[in-house]
Amino acid sequence: MILFFRTSFNSVIAVECDNELISKDIEKLCWLFGEAVIEVQNRLNGYFIGPRREMITPWSTNAVEITQNMGIRNISRIEEYFPVKGDNADYDPMLQRLYKGLNQEIFTINCQPEPILSIDNLEAYNEKEGLALSKEEIDYLKKIEKELKRKLTDSEVFGFAQINSEHCRHKIFGGTFIIDGIEMESSLFQLIKKTTEENPNRILSAYKDNVAFAAGPVVEQFAPSNHSTSDYFVVKDIETVISLKAETHNFPTTVEPFNGASTGTGGEIRD
Repeated sequence: MILFFRTSFNSVIAVECDNELISKDIEKLCWLFGEAVIEVQNRLNGYFIGPRREMITPWSTNAVEITQNMGIRNISRIEEYFPVKGDNADYDPMLQRLYKGLNQEIFTINCQPEPILSIDNLEAYNEKEGLALSKEEIDYLKKIEKELKRKLTDSEVFGFAQINSEHCRHKIFGGTFIIDGIEMESSLFQLIKKTTEENPNRILSAYKDNVAFAAGPVVEQFAPSNHSTSDYFVVKDIETVISLKAETHNFPTTVEPFNGASTGTGGEIRD
C-alpha cells in the first residue's frame, strides 16, 4: 500500500509500505516530513511532477534508511512529488515524469525485460562492442563456456570486460615489461611511485585510492576539548593534512545532484 503525506509547502510524499503502519509510526513520519499531514484518500487528483517510477532515487534510499533507524519497519520506498497547474509543466524527462493524479500504481512497473542474448562469436562481439578483450581473455571465456556447457550472455561478457579493463586492473601499468629480451626491473606504476619514494618532501601518502596527502600548515582549530563526549569548545593549534584528489564519479549522492554515488557501476559504464 502507498500512503500520501502533504507537506507544509504543498508537496506530496508517497510512502510505500509492505504492511499497514501503526498510528505511532505514522506520527513519526508526519514529524520527519516537517509536520506533514497524512491524506485520507488512497489517490490524489491533479498534475504532479515526480521521479520516474522505474528508478528508485538516492533520496528515497536515504529516507528509507532514516525511517529504519527510527524503528519504522516495512517501508520500501519514499518519493516526493510536486503539484503543477497542468500537463504543459516543464520537467527533466530523463529523471522525472508528469503524473496525472497519484494512485496506488505509481510505483508499479509494467515494462518487460529485454530477452537474454547469448553470444555465439566472442571475437566478433568483442570487436563490435569495442571491449578490448585480449586473446588470452577470450580463450578464458571459451573455457568458462565449456565448463558451464552453454554460451555466455551479453551481460556476462560485457561485465567481464569492464571489471577486467585497464582502468580496473591496471594490466599494462602494473605488468612486467620485457624490452629487447630483457625484463625490466620495475613496472610503469613502480616507476611513477618511485618519484615520491625517493623524494617525498611533504607528501605523507600517495597512490592509495587515487588520493595523496601532503603535510599542511599549523592552523587554529575551534573544536570540543574532548571529542568523545560533550565538552567545552576551545581554540588550539593543530597540524593539518591536505588531501589532493581528482575525482570524476565518486560524489556523495546528497551533494552531487545527478546521483553520482553509484561509483562502481558508474565507473564501469564510463569505461
